[in-house]
Amino acid sequence: MPEKHGKILVIDDDEDILLAARLFLKQHFELVHTEKSPDKIPSLLHNENYDVILLDMNFARDMTSGKEGLFWLNKVLEIDPSAVVILITAYGDVEMAVKAIKAGATEFILKPWQNEKLLATISAAINLRQSRTEVDHLRRRQLQLSADLDQPFKDFIGTSPAMLHVFSIIEKVARTEANVLILGENGTGKELVARELHRQSLRANEVFITVDMGAITNTLFESELFGHTKGAFTDAKEDRAGRFEIASGGTLFLDEIGNLPLPLQAKLLTVLQNREVTRLGSNKPCPIDIRLICATNRPIYEMVEKKEFRQDLLYRINTVEISLPPLRERQEDMSLLVDHFLQSYCKKYRVPQKRVNPATIKKLQKYHWPGNVRELQHAIERAIIMTDATVLNPTDIFLPDREIKEQGIIFENYNLEEAEKMLIRKAIAKYGGNISKAAGELGLTRTSLYRRMEKYGL
Repeated sequence: MPEKHGKILVIDDDEDILLAARLFLKQHFELVHTEKSPDKIPSLLHNENYDVILLDMNFARDMTSGKEGLFWLNKVLEIDPSAVVILITAYGDVEMAVKAIKAGATEFILKPWQNEKLLATISAAINLRQSRTEVDHLRRRQLQLSADLDQPFKDFIGTSPAMLHVFSIIEKVARTEANVLILGENGTGKELVARELHRQSLRANEVFITVDMGAITNTLFESELFGHTKGAFTDAKEDRAGRFEIASGGTLFLDEIGNLPLPLQAKLLTVLQNREVTRLGSNKPCPIDIRLICATNRPIYEMVEKKEFRQDLLYRINTVEISLPPLRERQEDMSLLVDHFLQSYCKKYRVPQKRVNPATIKKLQKYHWPGNVRELQHAIERAIIMTDATVLNPTDIFLPDREIKEQGIIFENYNLEEAEKMLIRKAIAKYGGNISKAAGELGLTRTSLYRRMEKYGL
């Protein structure tokens, strides 16, 4: 026998109706409460969380108008705005049904009812209640996360002039709807800037959706970003919303946009111009409302000159531009960053708080940090894990590619793609083909490194 689920409350002044409802519904649901007096609704809702409430439209004091039922419907929704209420009445008044639905009722049924129809209606209502509960839970989680992070530039630290300039731009542009393009090397904190723009924006209570453009294959681009209908292609088993639809109302962050091939740039531009998407397999456009933030570590203006990136798309995405300085150009922030990561990882790994020797800071400041702040973060985390001492000395900080800096790399030419290709080869060779470690050293995700390897035939 299947397990029973669902808590039902039935309110009707006809005891025969209550008895019939209780005898039938208790066969199918976990809990069935019946009540003759609507005056007890507040206390009932205070003591139990019902999935579905069946509420009579007409009580003894108001036999036919339905006004008392609407009064109690409003009272229920005042107590629990996510309540699912099915109104029941012996009078098939269409106008009253419309009023009830507009007032917040989920369904309207006539009595005497058919048991099969009543069961189907309540089962559908329980599913609706579960969906509302899940959405409410997710919304509360997001609000709590926003509150926890509600400290300006919590993980985005710096007092150097370059960083103060970045903070100033963020504060000016965050509450506008301007599209923002973030430029900077890998590991400089481009996603942190995007999240800070969202956190300070008027859309802060809505979703923040991230898309790694370098990780989406050409064949899946439209499906991932614009969605698809069931049967649009072989593996499309059901309708699916794309990232643009999911982000509607909130912020969409397109990371590594410089990696997008020209044909896909044209499709993206069309969506941004029309402010609507059409799912694969459909002809029906869906309007979207997004705040767009993009980022890239590539020389996008040089790419425009070489016809590798559309100029009209660049104009569309960079109403405001934020350039992040590499860590080697903000060495005065080193102590702040190190202290921040020390506190964070000592807490994470539950070890006594550690500090650094001044000589350690000097060593860190001399290093060129090709992976920028992300590489520093990993270096401090590694030191916390591997070092028992409470003070981190220079020898406790392992910098895996310092030999490259000291010995130097000789390039046959200064073509950026050839240089990138050679660095990828060296990183993979250094770690014996371990892609995860090579990607970490290069400041890339595994997916992004695989794409570059495919591009260069490595």
